[in-house]
Amino acid sequence: MNWKFWQRNKSAEPKKKKSKAREWTDAIIFAVVAATIIRVFFIEAYTIPSGSMEKSLLVGDFLFVSKVNYGARIPMTPVAFPFAHHTMPITGTKAFWDGVQWKYRRLPGLQDIKRNDVVVFNFPEGDTVALENQNASYYDLVRGAGWKTVNSQYTIGSRPVDKRENYIKRCIAIAGDVVSMKNGIANVNGKDEPLKDTGMMPYRIQFSSTDFNPQVLADLGINTAEIQRTEDPQAYIVNASAEIITEVKKLDFVKSAALSAASSTEVESGGIFPHDPNRPWNRDNFGPIKVPAKGWTVQIDSNTMPLYYRAIRTYEGNKVEQKGKVWYINDKEATSYTFKLNYYWMMGDNRHNSLDSRYWGFVPEDHIVGKALFIWMSFDGEGSWFSKIRWSRIFKGIH
Repeated sequence: MNWKFWQRNKSAEPKKKKSKAREWTDAIIFAVVAATIIRVFFIEAYTIPSGSMEKSLLVGDFLFVSKVNYGARIPMTPVAFPFAHHTMPITGTKAFWDGVQWKYRRLPGLQDIKRNDVVVFNFPEGDTVALENQNASYYDLVRGAGWKTVNSQYTIGSRPVDKRENYIKRCIAIAGDVVSMKNGIANVNGKDEPLKDTGMMPYRIQFSSTDFNPQVLADLGINTAEIQRTEDPQAYIVNASAEIITEVKKLDFVKSAALSAASSTEVESGGIFPHDPNRPWNRDNFGPIKVPAKGWTVQIDSNTMPLYYRAIRTYEGNKVEQKGKVWYINDKEATSYTFKLNYYWMMGDNRHNSLDSRYWGFVPEDHIVGKALFIWMSFDGEGSWFSKIRWSRIFKGIH
């Protein structure tokens, strides 16, 4: 047979048409791959689950988080079920396989993390999880009940960095900064950083009588369901911003309104970072603490190790031991350590309703997911689905 003739006739044969099932399969595979690429490298949707960022972000806000601003993080656990973070929605089993782990790498970004950026990151203490009580930190459970009790009562699991729970907080201090807090006012590098209109703190309001209309406070933006009574029947504790309190003070039935921060001697239930008995700090009074920076060398002693032990051991992957008064890193006696990663100090805007760096410490750079950009939808959870929409928050930028 003539080869050219055969080729001509073969090319003239009609191509076999794909079946409907094959077309749908190809379309679904393409959509999944395209959506995964967008989600991993460009932008991802995120929901606000708690009130820790009020009043900047509200429960029911749906955000878009940019992976481009800080540089997209290359997946560290590449074998995972699409669109499931760490747990399968129906079976409750793991949605990833940690048999393959890639080193931390990040694509070039448009900017570095700046102070006051609203950042999404993986929960640093989420490496170990009590599966039956995932809302609580495993380490808090151990500090409260002891290792033996917790490990006998719960099924304990582990998660790689990129499969830990997603948190959203405001970056208060960046690598190299010195952060502290006194009487509820944060201080960074010696400069006080009081909450602006975005944040909430408890205030004690002294009324001129017990006869007042709570709706007046609600109209100013105070959640009246959260108002707390005090020993004085004419005084209440409310959660509000400084700007709201300025308006409250103008009311004729208000005698005074002042910040109600914990005293420096008040003991914090459960303790705060670094959970050191020599540092009796609380959520409104702590520090100073220097946030580790890549290339910064810290002297190792009994004063610094409570602050930096977890960063050196867990986040940077070193073997750390103490023998007597001598510290060993990777089986070598060590009097100093030079950090390999940058770290950040994250706090919620709703300062007395936020589990943040005050309780679990630094956020390593390899835990950073992205920068919160804007709210694309928001529901207040009351009424019909249409009336639930907070129209004023749609496409609102995050500052």
